[in-house]
Amino acid sequence: MIDANTPGVPELSVEWYQDIVDFAADTPEPVQWFAGHFTEASILLLGALWLIAAVSRLRGGPRDRAYVLVSPVPVVLAYGCSELWKTVVDQERPCRALATELAIIANECPPTGDWSFPSNHSTIAGGLAVAILLLSRRLGLVAVPLAALAAFSRTFVGVHYPHDVLAGVLLGALFAAVLTPLFARPVAGLLRRRARQAERPVPDHTPASRR
Repeated sequence: MIDANTPGVPELSVEWYQDIVDFAADTPEPVQWFAGHFTEASILLLGALWLIAAVSRLRGGPRDRAYVLVSPVPVVLAYGCSELWKTVVDQERPCRALATELAIIANECPPTGDWSFPSNHSTIAGGLAVAILLLSRRLGLVAVPLAALAAFSRTFVGVHYPHDVLAGVLLGALFAAVLTPLFARPVAGLLRRRARQAERPVPDHTPASRR
């Protein structure tokens, strides 16, 4: 079922969006203020967790260092894919397609051309969460719920449908889960070869007469 005012958008997603923004509208003003700021700050928090995980993993062997070096790449690729996907789908933002007061929480609705599906924030959040999980299971257990909350906040503030954020999280997580080990394998091999070369003794070419 598709809502008449939102062609191409699942009716269930429209209903969930309206339920969530109605709930958000009834929350206290401090909660709305926090949500409006958290939706942007969450990416910085996930970035900080990745940095902490990366620093601790750099002390490991070639495989550990390889994971650190390549783990940001799938996140960037996932973001690029989400941007490309947006231009194909051209789905209008719900805060513009639907009459809702919740665009106030996000301060303003993104302009036409800044399409809704999938959510870039959710894509980055999902990718970073999996990247952190691959580097540190302990920090990953913090990053995964943080990414889920970051994705939910995009609907809470009124700028994305639920299916936008779900698709974004899955896209980012899939890229990170599949491509990070794939990219890390050859990089780890290269680091091992360099380490072996560095450990080889340097031949002594000093003439015997000078010894």
